[in-house]
Amino acid sequence: MLRRQMMLGLGCAGLAACSTPRATIGADGLPEQQVYRITARDQQEIPFRMLDSVNALRQASSAGPIQLDSQLTAAAATHSRDMAIQNRPWHFGSDGSSPLDRIQRVGYAGGLTGEAISETFETELETLAAWMQEPTTRAVILDPTATRMGLSWFQEDGGKIWWTMVLGN
Repeated sequence: MLRRQMMLGLGCAGLAACSTPRATIGADGLPEQQVYRITARDQQEIPFRMLDSVNALRQASSAGPIQLDSQLTAAAATHSRDMAIQNRPWHFGSDGSSPLDRIQRVGYAGGLTGEAISETFETELETLAAWMQEPTTRAVILDPTATRMGLSWFQEDGGKIWWTMVLGN
């Protein structure tokens, strides 16, 4: 009998560990913002999770796969930090640079397909889902001429993340 109760107790504890945490409700009755903190491990995994997700979306739309590109990633990193300094998500740098200027500065020899940017507290996959809801960024991500991708972010101390994805060919 004791063994059965113990097994039942362990089973219930296991199920409780699998449940999703409840969102904290703020004074306005809405869920409070959850901050996604990018860890050192996440920093290594994010580019590959995003690449796999983008390639799955591209395959579903009959577009070819893309590959990570270190030069495009460098251009994306520069822009993510610059957007944080400017405190606004837009495609122009504080020096007036365009996405094309930035990829040329890092020595990328291919062409620019497009750029997707975001100011958020969300994960990379939530950000990708938001980009896919917008026709302009969706067109960039699924552009059949794209063959290369750079992805970077800058996370502020308060948790806000400035995402930049650059696609090229």
